[in-house]
Amino acid sequence: MTAISDIPEREGVSILRLVLVGVISVALLFGAFFLYQIAQPIYGVILLVLATGFAIIFGLNQYYGARFIFPGVAAVLIFIAFPVVYTIYIGFTNYSSFNLLTYERAVEVLTSRGSVDPETEQPFAVAPDGDQYRIWLPEAGLLSDPVALDGAAEATLSPASEPAELLERREAIQLRSGLQGLTLTTPDGVIIQNAGLRTFATVTPDYVQTGPNTLTRFDGAKLVADHDTGFFIDENGDKVPPGWRVGIGWGNFERIFQSEGIRGPMVSIFIWTFAFAIASVVLTFAVGLTLAVILQWPHLRFKAVYRILLILPYAVPAFISILVFKGLFNQNFGEINLILDAFFGIEPRWFTDGNLARTMVLIVNTWLGYPYMMLLAMGFLQAVPEDHKKAAALEGASAVRVFFTITLPQIIPPFLPLLIASFAFNFNNMVLIFLLTRGLPDIPGTVIPAGETDILASFTYRLAFDNAGQQFGLAGAITLLIFLVVAAISYANFVAMRRAAQKRSGRQV
Repeated sequence: MTAISDIPEREGVSILRLVLVGVISVALLFGAFFLYQIAQPIYGVILLVLATGFAIIFGLNQYYGARFIFPGVAAVLIFIAFPVVYTIYIGFTNYSSFNLLTYERAVEVLTSRGSVDPETEQPFAVAPDGDQYRIWLPEAGLLSDPVALDGAAEATLSPASEPAELLERREAIQLRSGLQGLTLTTPDGVIIQNAGLRTFATVTPDYVQTGPNTLTRFDGAKLVADHDTGFFIDENGDKVPPGWRVGIGWGNFERIFQSEGIRGPMVSIFIWTFAFAIASVVLTFAVGLTLAVILQWPHLRFKAVYRILLILPYAVPAFISILVFKGLFNQNFGEINLILDAFFGIEPRWFTDGNLARTMVLIVNTWLGYPYMMLLAMGFLQAVPEDHKKAAALEGASAVRVFFTITLPQIIPPFLPLLIASFAFNFNNMVLIFLLTRGLPDIPGTVIPAGETDILASFTYRLAFDNAGQQFGLAGAITLLIFLVVAAISYANFVAMRRAAQKRSGRQV
């Protein structure tokens, strides 16, 4: 049999293919170089590997078969494997809102800070001079030498009359990047710098770099770089932000298991996540199956109308239904509390009481999930042989007993994979929590944002993005733990399903 790679290719088609491969490869290499130039080396390496693989696979005929799977493999590696690996890596660093920068950038930010002397502050204007500009200080009657205002520059001020043409304020603001890098020297030898959009003044640097890992503050205090924590430390042992990213090993995991303010809410959220996922599966399955059985009753009239009405929640986008329920459960103006108050004289605090908030979440999730289970159950019930049920009825079995001994055991096996998938979905159902309660009410006594209705996914999101002090490293560590837990559950479910299938096949034999 002739291999695919041995099939001859017309010369013209081969040349055109090589030209296209070369053009695309060069474009990808240029993109990789550009990413490296803008200080994104990781993404540059990814694009470089992609360009190399593309050139080899599409350029050489012996890899013809790999051309069909290369796009899929590349997509999996870039959009699935890389985010997972990078998130795990983040979990072993101190990456947070206080440690966003590199060490070099942190030094640059600190040394660029300065204190403005208000006594020397004076307004300025910009006068065009061909392709360059002059700075005019009207109060002192001083005019600078021509400067380009395209980077760091120095100029000398001299007494002069007001220039004939001055830029309007909005035009001068467009030159602010060049103005910020400009240093002016007065006739008295005083050095002034841009102190804002409207003034120049004497600026005293807050920090000066006096060594490879040392800064000196304006008051003479020494700051030493601590590469274990990613901060400069002053003489009192205090950290000076901003810091930089460093690897801290198992530090985030030690915080999770050793800090009571983190471990306590995490255990509570972990238990609630499992309870929420299991209860959601059980409730949606029970409600959906019950309604499906009712709709299968041969004497029920207007079945088509009931089916349409019961499937409507599945047709409405989930986020709309969630927001509608958020209004219905409003503690002060919601219709649910108005009805309960009118009939029973009670007004439950759905959003401030932890247990009631969790109950509300389960009610809304059951409403969103039962139509899916009902549709599946209606199909599975059709597959149950009527002869089995009639035989049981002739033996004197009641309808309830027929259902639990004949019908339910036959629909559970095909339902099982779908129930497991529903559990996995609800285990990470962050959209419901985020739109309905945002994880609130908060758990008291925590050092991190954690709520009574938070599940692990929403808790990690709040920790990383929905907090004034985002802790990306800690969120990455928690994400790794979630990944391990979900992987263990998935493996256990896989083993259980395989053993159940083996038992069923053994009984059939």
